[in-house]
Amino acid sequence: MKYQSILFQGKKVHFRTSGDGPAVVLLHGFLESLDIWEDFSSELQRDFKVISIDLPGHGFSENLCEIHGMDLMADVVYEVLMLNKINRCVMVGHSMGGYVTMAFASKHAPMLAGICLFHSGALADTDEAKANRDRTVEIVKKSHHHFISQFIPELFTPANREKFADRISELQAEARQTSPEAIIAALLGMKQRNSHLQTLLTCGCPVFFISGKQDPRIPIDKTLSQSALPAHAEVLLLDGCGHMGYIEAAETTLKALKFFSERMLY
Repeated sequence: MKYQSILFQGKKVHFRTSGDGPAVVLLHGFLESLDIWEDFSSELQRDFKVISIDLPGHGFSENLCEIHGMDLMADVVYEVLMLNKINRCVMVGHSMGGYVTMAFASKHAPMLAGICLFHSGALADTDEAKANRDRTVEIVKKSHHHFISQFIPELFTPANREKFADRISELQAEARQTSPEAIIAALLGMKQRNSHLQTLLTCGCPVFFISGKQDPRIPIDKTLSQSALPAHAEVLLLDGCGHMGYIEAAETTLKALKFFSERMLY
């Protein structure tokens, strides 16, 4: 695996490449980094060129500005792909990474052979969700470490919080490296994101939805209603799984994602 960086608006953006072949692009979620894809990358690199990116303010990528909008993050992804001479790929986005994927699809649909919305979707925040983002910003300003300690375990089902206690601790430790400014920039960017339901209708590529039946963030009824929009949609519903299927159902989701990518790219 090769770690690299580029400058975007004068700030460092960190990414990793591995393998050869058609490209699979992996985008992490809020308070995560490209490291969440380590096991997936190790397997996928056997058949694909895998590109994973630290989105602005996360991992080793620097903050760009006070609000990291989804369109801005999509522009970052585009620049990384251009550097790597990638003109067609499958793009996988976990949670916030899925929001970035939809923003990318609205701008560069011909580059996408397929999309995987991994515990994510195309809806904008509701008014209630926007108010919750504002409250969360105030909590982060007071103690971002306390917020991280509470937030990450709640992404797992209650049974999985004990089962994956060590992984949760690792995620918390990594998330604590994210500055309060970066956390707030991402929260405000998600709050301001546009609906991309029309993008699902018009992007022209297959869309693969992975959803946990017990996901507290992305209810499966929202996933199922969105899956009716693309001309070609596939859905994987995971029982006993919350918002973290790449951990809670790692073997199942990796196999499904590899199979989807093979069919879209070969």
